[in-house]
Amino acid sequence: MTHRTRIKLCGLTRLEDVEQAVAAGADAIGLVFYPPSPRSVNAQQAGQLLSVMPPFISSVGLFVNATVEEIEMVLAAAPISILQFHGDETVAQCCAIAKKVQRPFVRALRVRPDTTAADLLECDSQFRSASPLFAGLLLDTWVDAYGGSGKVFDWSLIPADLARRVVLSGGLNVQNVTDAVVGVRPFAVDVSSGIESAKGIKDAAMMHAFVSAVRAGDSQIT
Repeated sequence: MTHRTRIKLCGLTRLEDVEQAVAAGADAIGLVFYPPSPRSVNAQQAGQLLSVMPPFISSVGLFVNATVEEIEMVLAAAPISILQFHGDETVAQCCAIAKKVQRPFVRALRVRPDTTAADLLECDSQFRSASPLFAGLLLDTWVDAYGGSGKVFDWSLIPADLARRVVLSGGLNVQNVTDAVVGVRPFAVDVSSGIESAKGIKDAAMMHAFVSAVRAGDSQIT
């Protein structure tokens, strides 16, 4: 069977970007609900963006320290299929919100310079034992801010048995994602700034090239 890395294109803000992401072959699109971000959208905008989504492509909502009421307001207008917690939410808070709104969730873990492989495994274990709605970790690079970092962390930290379950993020682009797929073999990759012509504005050619670069990596895995 041919290896197939799943692809999430994140931080979409325009209808044409959603349509191009779908055309490029994205498995998931990500919408940011964090007002300080230049890629942030509100509930009504998200509803419009998801209105052009075909079936069988996931929609992921990125939240940073949001209340359950704020997330419920978004879900009332936009049928987000997966939550992504990207702030300081505890295990208990993530699980409680996911249970309340009945959505699976991904936990973003920002990898620090002193993070160890054991830390990654322990985090994954804590969430898996805490909630059946936990879908997996998204590994991003630590920066002193929330949201995407646009920077790469040390991929060698990721244990092979964990890699096949995680979403790899942080500084991915057309130039390095083939090596990421071959070297890490993650379940999925996540990109935002690496496919933009400007902050919040996706570039159709870059989206298609990113997907092609992922598939080039897949073709090297036996």
